[in-house]
Amino acid sequence: MFLLFLLLAGTSVGAFQTSVTDYAPALNVPCPDITNTEFVREFTASNQSLNPREVEYVQTRLNSTIPEAWKDWLGDGSQIGYNASSFQGLFPKVGLALPGGGLRAAQWGAASLSALDARNESSKAAGTGGLLQVSSYITGLSGGSWITGSIFFNDFPGFNDLVFGNGGNLGGWLLDLPFATPDGTDIFSERNQYFFGSILWSVMAKAGTGIDTSLTDPWARMISYHFLNQTSRDNFFSNDTAHGAGQLWSSIPDIPSFKNYSLPFPILVTDSRPSDDNSTTVLPLDSIITPFELASYDPNLSAGANLSYAGTHFNNKVPANGTACVTGFDQAGFMMGTSASLFNQILDFGSNTIQGFSDSDAKGLLYVLSRQLAEVRTRADDVANWPNPFQGLKDGVYQDSGATWLSLIDGASNIENIPLGPLFVKERGLDVVVTLDGSADTSQSWPNGTGVIFSKKRQEEILAASHQPFPPVPQDAQAFLDTGTTLRPTFMGCDPKNPSDYPLMLYIPNTPPFNGDDPVANTATFRLTYTQKHMRLMFDQIHNNTISGFVPNTNDADPNFGKCLQCAAIDRARYKMNPILARSDFCQKCFDQYCFDPQNPPSQDELPNRKFNFVDPDPQGLTRLTGFLGKNKGKLIGGLVGLAALIGVMIGGLIWWRKRRERNRQGAYKRVSALHQLEDEDAGRRSSKFSTNKFVMDTGPRYEDFVRPEAYELPSHRGSIVH
Repeated sequence: MFLLFLLLAGTSVGAFQTSVTDYAPALNVPCPDITNTEFVREFTASNQSLNPREVEYVQTRLNSTIPEAWKDWLGDGSQIGYNASSFQGLFPKVGLALPGGGLRAAQWGAASLSALDARNESSKAAGTGGLLQVSSYITGLSGGSWITGSIFFNDFPGFNDLVFGNGGNLGGWLLDLPFATPDGTDIFSERNQYFFGSILWSVMAKAGTGIDTSLTDPWARMISYHFLNQTSRDNFFSNDTAHGAGQLWSSIPDIPSFKNYSLPFPILVTDSRPSDDNSTTVLPLDSIITPFELASYDPNLSAGANLSYAGTHFNNKVPANGTACVTGFDQAGFMMGTSASLFNQILDFGSNTIQGFSDSDAKGLLYVLSRQLAEVRTRADDVANWPNPFQGLKDGVYQDSGATWLSLIDGASNIENIPLGPLFVKERGLDVVVTLDGSADTSQSWPNGTGVIFSKKRQEEILAASHQPFPPVPQDAQAFLDTGTTLRPTFMGCDPKNPSDYPLMLYIPNTPPFNGDDPVANTATFRLTYTQKHMRLMFDQIHNNTISGFVPNTNDADPNFGKCLQCAAIDRARYKMNPILARSDFCQKCFDQYCFDPQNPPSQDELPNRKFNFVDPDPQGLTRLTGFLGKNKGKLIGGLVGLAALIGVMIGGLIWWRKRRERNRQGAYKRVSALHQLEDEDAGRRSSKFSTNKFVMDTGPRYEDFVRPEAYELPSHRGSIVH
């Protein structure tokens, strides 16, 4: 192991409260007594068990927080034709699913949840605000994992403050600063180089522990800058904070809103690519990440591993080194990055390209990867690399029983873009599944039900023994479109023959505005930059759509939709009563309007005048700028004369200030060796190394223009080492 922390010599990092190098796991941590500690637990598909700490959290909320939330949402129930007190102790167990789709999905999830949040005044007035508070679970994958992590690690603020900031302790998501090149398209600009230096410094710190990294690691750090706390517009390009490094998914139980049981229990979804297979076809195994474990409830594994020790190599359920464990592997950004690790689908080493992203975003990611490959050990560069805690389990049944490492990838890699699997696990016993579908399935980037269809298919073909059946849904994507299911909220599974047949699904898709406005929310999955104006218009449009429902054959909002949503959410409680309580007249009218009946399906013809083509709400403001210049030509000329004089005065001061700033910055920043000018005799060796990896990058300008020369020990290993 090379002495990575010689990087820190002579710097002022010690003055920081936290550092970007906190991304590195801790090695040689004494393991708990292996005779009394269950590091990995096993169960079967027919005899499942949940993690005891998950059970405790969910059950405590069901007994304390959630009854009060139902009371707050339903009142006495008279507005929907019930006596709410009769449901006491019988309230349905509800779960929310947030889809994948990059920054579009993250914004879709935030705006949709704001519409279901009892703390939002417009949502509360519409009657939809409260569904979030009565939910027991929230699942996310890919972009949906980003909003999930952001909710928790910012301690459950209002969603407007979470996304846009509050002028105080919340800086907002800052999506106008691109993920991969936050200072613009020039990857060699000074601020981009500072950003890349910090990102790679974090990754080198992790690699210095001997744990293999991949492109998912810098991706995870980029995600952290936007969705975790510690980052603001003022400190984005500095190392004044750790930018989320050192924040662990297993530390969620220490967050105040979790400790007081205010939040649904969080689950992230990722797929597992077999260690001996590099294909990107439909995958056989789902994995989930909770604050307590990495687990799979699929029949061919049915096991869970303690998340706090996830960086430890296990064999047959115990640490390979019985006295030395690894902690801190479960970095929050890396958990979110694992769920969104889609590079196996879009990274082409042969042609040195990343498909889908803009040219500047792709160049930024490729640049960081090339520097990473130059200096640290990597493995399977297009996946998230996890030491396999399930090694030795269920040989012949579990696909990676003999593998030392797991290759985890984007949770939608098996075409299930909505994380429904965990909510259908039998042992969780959910009564209502809220499916927020912000997918971009069609050519115009709207959902067409593909995620639901594939989850249902997978349940029927693979998960029948371990998961609840799906309710009746449209049979294929075309049926989703023809019935108008993707243009309106729809309740599925409204009238089961037996109460335990399947959960009721509340399907709420991203739809063109019900009132016929131009749509601004159907953006591309790989779009990595949004102006603040676009973010605001998108948030408001999604929020308003979600609280409005529909009135057949009109472009009107349904004034009763909030109450209809209450009818649907509480409906399974009727089946728990003895005898079963009849549905109220008011709620039956709601079900007649919003339910999907496979024998008498609705039609998209009931939803007229919808606009489907995306309209950019903020095309850089060029038209407005041209008009402004024409109207104010005279005033501008006079102003420019005065400005020229002012500039002359300021230039001297600016030169002095820049020199002083650079002197200060030298003490606050540190560069990794990948950003240094390569020595002539070393350049040939590195070029040969890149060629071996089929990854050759034009390094462009010389690095001494951007970084301060420094010396430290280089790693003893180079290149992609596959175990």
